[in-house]
Parts: sequence; C-alpha cells; structure tokens
Amino acid sequence: MKKKRRKILIHSIVFSPDGVSTAYLYNDIALAFQSCGYAVTVLTTTPHYNLLEASLKEQPLKREILGLFYSSSFHGIRVLHIPQKKFKSTIFRIIGFGYWHFLSLILGIREKGVSVILSPSPPLSIGLINLIIGKLKKAKVIYNVQEIYPDLLIEQGGLQSKVVIKGLRWIESLVYNRSDAVTTIDDMFYNTIVNRFENPNRLHIIPNFVNTDLYHPIPDNELILNEQLFAKSNCLKVMYAGNIGYAQDWEPFLKVASLMKDENIEFYIIGEGIMKEYVIQQVKNNNLSKVHILPYQPRESMPHLLAFSDLQFIFMAEKTDIYGFPSKVYTIMACGKPLIVCSRKNSPIVNFLEKYKCAKLITSSDFAQKVNQIAAFLKGCSKEDLVRMGDAGFHAIRLNYCKAVVTQKYIDLIDNLF
Repeated sequence: MKKKRRKILIHSIVFSPDGVSTAYLYNDIALAFQSCGYAVTVLTTTPHYNLLEASLKEQPLKREILGLFYSSSFHGIRVLHIPQKKFKSTIFRIIGFGYWHFLSLILGIREKGVSVILSPSPPLSIGLINLIIGKLKKAKVIYNVQEIYPDLLIEQGGLQSKVVIKGLRWIESLVYNRSDAVTTIDDMFYNTIVNRFENPNRLHIIPNFVNTDLYHPIPDNELILNEQLFAKSNCLKVMYAGNIGYAQDWEPFLKVASLMKDENIEFYIIGEGIMKEYVIQQVKNNNLSKVHILPYQPRESMPHLLAFSDLQFIFMAEKTDIYGFPSKVYTIMACGKPLIVCSRKNSPIVNFLEKYKCAKLITSSDFAQKVNQIAAFLKGCSKEDLVRMGDAGFHAIRLNYCKAVVTQKYIDLIDNLF
C-alpha cells in the first residue's frame, strides 16, 4: 500500500493507559497505522483520567531523565508521557499545562524521522505546538477537531474576557489555516467552522468509529456482571454510562425519575465527573430509590453493561450541544442498543441519529414539554420496539462506522498529502 514507510507522531493529551473515550479512539488509530506499516510514536501525558490498576500494570511507565518524562510501550508502539495531574488549584493547573506544552515541544523536536503529526482537540493549543514541531521537522500536520474551541469554553465555561477570546481565536485561525489538513467528525461541525478557513479544501470530514471487536451484542446468558449491582429483573432498565459533567443536562433526568418512582423502571448512572456529587445529593433528597449511581467501570465491562440495559439515555446541555458529539453513541449502537436523546434540532447528535431510526429524539427546549415527552416514551415503549431500534443502529455501525472503514480514511488522507 505504501511506497515508503513513514513515521507518524500522534500528539494527544490522553492515550493508553488513560481510560477515557479519546484515548480509546486514538489507541485504535495508532494500532491501525501500525498495522499498515507506519512507524508510530505517541506523545501524551501521564495517565490522569479514570485510572485502573490493571491497565497501569499492563502498560508500566518507566522514568526518563530523573522523571522529567516517562516512557511505555503500547503493543510495540513507543509512548512518551509528560507528567500531568488533575490539580484542584487553578495556579497548579496552569503550571502543569505550561510544563506539558513546553516539554511536548522539546520532545517533539527531538523525535527523529517524523513525517506526519496528528493530534485531536482539545486543547486548541496542541495544534499550535504541532505547527512549530512540523515546521522544524518538515512534517505534515493534521489537526482533528473533536470539539470546537474556543466556542465550547465560551458557552460552557462562561469565558468572557475579550482579550483571552481574541487570543484563542487567533490560535484557532492559525491552526486551521497553517495545518496541512484539518479533520472534523460530521457535517454540523464542518458547517460551523468551514468559514474560518482561508482554503476550505484543507477541511475534511472523517467520523469517529467504534471497535466492533470489543463492542458488539452479547446474549443475556453470557453477561459477566456483579449481580448485586446489576440484578436481573423484568423491569425497563435505563442507563447512562460516561462522564457526569456539565455537558449533560441532569435536571430533566432527575425530574423524570421523580415522576416515575412507581413505574417498573430502574435507572443506572455509571461514571465519574464534576456533577456526580450533585446528582447523588438530588437522588437522596428526592428519595429516588430506583436510581442507582455507580463508579466508573473498566472498558471491557462496557459491552456487558450495555447488554444489561434496555435503553441508553443521553441528555445534552443546551449551552454546549452544538459543539460536541459524545462518542459513546457509536458504542451503544454497536452493541445493538437504542437511545433516548435530548438535544436541540440540528445539533450534531440529532443530525447523526435521525437518519438511522435507532433513537427517540427529544428536541424541545421547553423543560416541561421535554420531561413529559421523556416520560411518555418510557411508559409507552415496548421491548419489541426497543429491540427493533437497537438492530437499526447496529447495522448502521457495521456498514459505516467500524474501525477498518474509518481508519482507512485517515490513511488515505495522509497518502494524499505526499
């Protein structure tokens, strides 16, 4: 396939053994490049998201230069880890972020024979570092827009400083227009940012994907779960598994759970995040005994968790729903499970799902109407309907969003840059 073996530097804020969706995505991308004959090196941080002892033991980190950075091996791929922690102090977070950027630049420049640099957002600033490395190494630079910054910071984080916003807009313009190629994940993202390019031909749509070797339907008699936490029953089991943060709208969920206390429904929330304590407190305050909040589970357990559920819910916060797309959508569909989704019309998740008929989409912005529509669907849906929806999503993934199909698009894009 390749005329010569090129070297790719993947530069990402998360990678294995971190246990977060972007890490899993780029783990698979790195392995796909490796299987096609590319030499691959990864430049990332020390793991600081959803840490699992088993993963750390499987991929141990080795101190380099008195602990300035660490190294590890991921299926034969060399990975360089720059120390990073989730500090509570804003000052320490800024210092840690600056250290990561500075050392990323140094280690990237030291890396020999790099032909291509690929990195996902966030953060936006990673693209700027790559432009410098690419210029010095004479390497092609590809920036992957997973979330739109600084828009997301402005809407979600309440960023108001005109000076900071202007600076971020300048970085965004520089990254978009000086990278050799920019990829984004769907039409909505494309249409949002295409006018920010001097040359729109630099912008390409390459969707995310799911590892269908891991994520696939599992029969009930093959489930491996803790039955004390996941008891078998004939009730409707409605689940959310992922980050419990600001990007999700928890108020409609809490209201629906309160209204449906006496229905034959069990709700499961699995994961970690900044809003978890708030959700736990609201569940206690309202005596929602049928809402079960559980800790983050290993990736290998997710197909079993999804198979245990009848329906997966994703309720997007309106301030940010047009700037992000939860990758869990692909894994849910790959496991043959239906979804109920709250998000505005023309948001990326709604635009994606409406053509596949695998989700109940609730697009109203009126709180009472939204809650009533969720409750009506949960009361009225049959298990046969849910199975039919799940099957539709499963077939869509197999045809369009499996690992082999999508990673080939990255390979074709790189080939076309030379």
